[in-house]
Amino acid sequence: MTTVVNIKTKFDDLFIKEGLSGQDAYLQAIDQTKKVVADVSAQARGPFSGETPQMIQRAVQEMKLATEKGQPLETVLEDVGTLLLHSIQVNHKACIGHLHCPPLVPALAAEVVISAGNQSLDSWDQSSSATYLEQELIDWLCNRLELGENADGTFTSGGTQSNYMGLLLARDAYCEKRWNWNVQKKGLPPEARRLRILCSEAAHFTVKKSASQLGLGEDAVILVSTDPHQRMSLTDLKEKLLILKAESLLPFALVGTCGTTDFGSIDPLSRMAEAAKENGLWFHVDAAYGGALMLSHNDHHRLRGIQQADSITADFHKLFFQPISCGAFLVKERKHFKYISYHADYLNPEQDEEEGLLHLVNKSVQTTRRFDALKLFMSLRVVGLDRFGEMIDHTIEIARKTAQLMKESRFFSVLNAEPEINAVVFRYEPSFLKNNFDVINKQIHNELLHGGRALLAKTMHEGELYLKFTLLNPRVTMEDMKKLITDIAELGETIYRREGKTS
Repeated sequence: MTTVVNIKTKFDDLFIKEGLSGQDAYLQAIDQTKKVVADVSAQARGPFSGETPQMIQRAVQEMKLATEKGQPLETVLEDVGTLLLHSIQVNHKACIGHLHCPPLVPALAAEVVISAGNQSLDSWDQSSSATYLEQELIDWLCNRLELGENADGTFTSGGTQSNYMGLLLARDAYCEKRWNWNVQKKGLPPEARRLRILCSEAAHFTVKKSASQLGLGEDAVILVSTDPHQRMSLTDLKEKLLILKAESLLPFALVGTCGTTDFGSIDPLSRMAEAAKENGLWFHVDAAYGGALMLSHNDHHRLRGIQQADSITADFHKLFFQPISCGAFLVKERKHFKYISYHADYLNPEQDEEEGLLHLVNKSVQTTRRFDALKLFMSLRVVGLDRFGEMIDHTIEIARKTAQLMKESRFFSVLNAEPEINAVVFRYEPSFLKNNFDVINKQIHNELLHGGRALLAKTMHEGELYLKFTLLNPRVTMEDMKKLITDIAELGETIYRREGKTS
């Protein structure tokens, strides 16, 4: 064993170092920081402080960004406490606007380990045991989704990166198969302008974004209409494919959405998989939202057909309750990772691969990556699959009961009265109000937020403004929702009377 000479330097208090004496600064910093986080959580009376954006911006601008000689950590933490106090309190039960979950405590504990260990999940000699744990979790996810023995994957920063990777591999696989063309070496083939991607009108915006970044352009994305439940129309899909064929265009990928952002709707995955196979298309499923149903006790069946996907997006910082960022990209055939694999002599030489050493950079568009797999590992172990499933099922049940309650009320219009996951899209629309729905609902949203009472989301449907509950917090109860619904109805009527709106 190599002996380390412990010579004290003036930088010792800034790093974790060898020996017990080197731990004090770290432990003290963690303890002080924990207290700030706990104090802010205790002070929070709502999901937001209610301060204006201008006030918060001024407060941040008045903070020192750097000092010449340094300051005690406790002094800096005073400013950090202010930042946290005026941040969105995602743990609060009234924070139900976006796909932004409260993180599990064991995952927060994992973040402490991740930051201190500072492993980089690109080469084995920068991460060692972390490499193997990530791979084991990837294998577990692939098995859970029944992708087959050749499946593989990688952890990602989230849905945007995963969707990008799915369409990148789809593009390059198609070019190789159709024209024996190596996009990595030669760039896009001359025929690339004819390539097309199909997805529903409700698909995530990153499908178009990916197409633009892959050199195909947003116009390469063909939008397929949706049914009244915001699921892809198989009839329109068939028609769009016939039109593309008649125009000598080249569809190469079909994107299914398992949990749309607004409605949580799930496309007919099995039928789409059949259509993809019949037409020689790569089938990518964006399950960033709905993929967590793999752990559901009651709604697991809604994933039927996902096992036929060529690639899958999964996000753990949504219904797996993980801190941002934490996601995964999975493929049915690991051989397709060759389209993003590069070797560098200093990092992942081919000789290492021949000797069986695992370098995860071979499967990622990122080089340096965090050990995010540890968060999921610790959560699965501490929480257990039974309680994970119960938490997911509880949020879905609350959403369905909430939608039904609002549907029965004379004050609300609900667009998805039977939510597939846990989103409810609605608006205040009482019988005595004949117009100005958009104006009043926007005011409801703003007054709830800036009053520190609740954080809802706003969205547009067919040119009209609606509000949305995204019920990701398992701590939310029906009593909470009944009170909030009553508050919204009373606030809506107050705004109506205050503004002097006429029917």
